[in-house]
Amino acid sequence: MATGPGGRLRRAAGWVRWYVREVSGEAVYDKYVAHARACDPDAEVMTRREFERRRTDAREADPRDGFRCC
Repeated sequence: MATGPGGRLRRAAGWVRWYVREVSGEAVYDKYVAHARACDPDAEVMTRREFERRRTDAREADPRDGFRCC
């Protein structure tokens, strides 16, 4: 376990990194890749760019799906 000021600082920085990735949606792609690999290791996985494009298109196709102010 991390003890001392350096260990606590590292643990806090790790938590902040995790939190920012979750809130910003950056971790969604990583979860997609893990799920795709778990379901079918030989399946072709979309690139991050393809994934984000499809995600944006799906979100904008149905405005009731999520609140958007602009």
